[in-house]
Amino acid sequence: MRIAITLNTSWNIFNFRMSLIRALQKDGHQVIAIAPHDEYTSKLIKAGCEFENVTMDSRGASPIRDLALTFELHNIYKRVRPDIILHYTIKPNIYGTLAAAKLGIPVINNVSGLGTIFLNDNWISKIALSLYRFSFKFPKKVFFQNHEDYQLFMDKKLIQRNICEVIPGSGIDIDEFYPQKYEEKPKDSPFEFLMISRLIIDKGIREYVSAAAILQERGMNAKFNLLGKLDELHSRGISSEELNDWIEEGYINYLGSTDDVRPYIKSSDCVVLPSYREGTPRTLLEAAASARPIVASNVPGCNNVVDHLYNGLLCKVKDEDDLALKMKQMFYMAPEERMKMGNKGRKVAERRFDHNRVIERYLKAIQQNGKYTPQLMPSYVNNL
Repeated sequence: MRIAITLNTSWNIFNFRMSLIRALQKDGHQVIAIAPHDEYTSKLIKAGCEFENVTMDSRGASPIRDLALTFELHNIYKRVRPDIILHYTIKPNIYGTLAAAKLGIPVINNVSGLGTIFLNDNWISKIALSLYRFSFKFPKKVFFQNHEDYQLFMDKKLIQRNICEVIPGSGIDIDEFYPQKYEEKPKDSPFEFLMISRLIIDKGIREYVSAAAILQERGMNAKFNLLGKLDELHSRGISSEELNDWIEEGYINYLGSTDDVRPYIKSSDCVVLPSYREGTPRTLLEAAASARPIVASNVPGCNNVVDHLYNGLLCKVKDEDDLALKMKQMFYMAPEERMKMGNKGRKVAERRFDHNRVIERYLKAIQQNGKYTPQLMPSYVNNL
């Protein structure tokens, strides 16, 4: 089969979908990556994917540009003729689905979080709901990454129940992310918090910085590390000026960005994500699989990974004071207790979020809805 994966960045495909791509390739399928060209495009091609460049503004909502995106995807799909298309993120889910429906190509969509527009009740969110309601008449299957997002779509009558399924996010490779032993540190070494995220407001970046300032003013011997890319073109992105102010004030230790977060998680004592809403956040799965305790906001997605007082602590959303309180609680917790929390997180990752579970669900959905070749599908999928 020729299987297309359409997403808003090549970076996203390479960092979050390669496990699925490798499984599809192993079964003899040709994968076509469709996304805007960036520095990760060459890595997708090197991994054996065909690549199609598409103009997609993932940072804003413009009816004219979005209409143009529908026509562009239609032309790409018509030319490359995939047997089935996998869509992720809001614009591929909506406009890619409409383009594919026109050509009669089956699609499987993934609602990997509701995005910024669902955090506000305004005209943009109302248009988005209408577009979802119309475009989601056509997919063969829609995966959700948490039950809250699924229920929201049900409550607003955006989709038919019989094509929906909730999966454990993108899953996590529990062999690649394994329990990390705490490194021996000098007695007076600072405690290390780590936040891994794109630098956009809705991830709770400002709350993290404010909490860091509060705890520093109270004399806490801790480092507040921040790892992630600037995205100044995003409508909710943090500016380089604001970031530099935080660095100059000494509130955070900015680590830049990386393709391998494992060394940073290993050197951390606690991973923090005070996001406003998530699908199932990959960074928390990475932390849990690595046996690190977590402080996260009590919102859909985050509380899908973190059980309060079990493998981490949950704080109030958009509340830097409560975030600081929970970080303080983690700081003063006995090392043995933090280690127990981390080990429990690892068990959560193994039991609920192994990426093989996600791959199996996709293979089964492709088998049921695409022009698959039966002999190429592994026997365990046929027995699901």
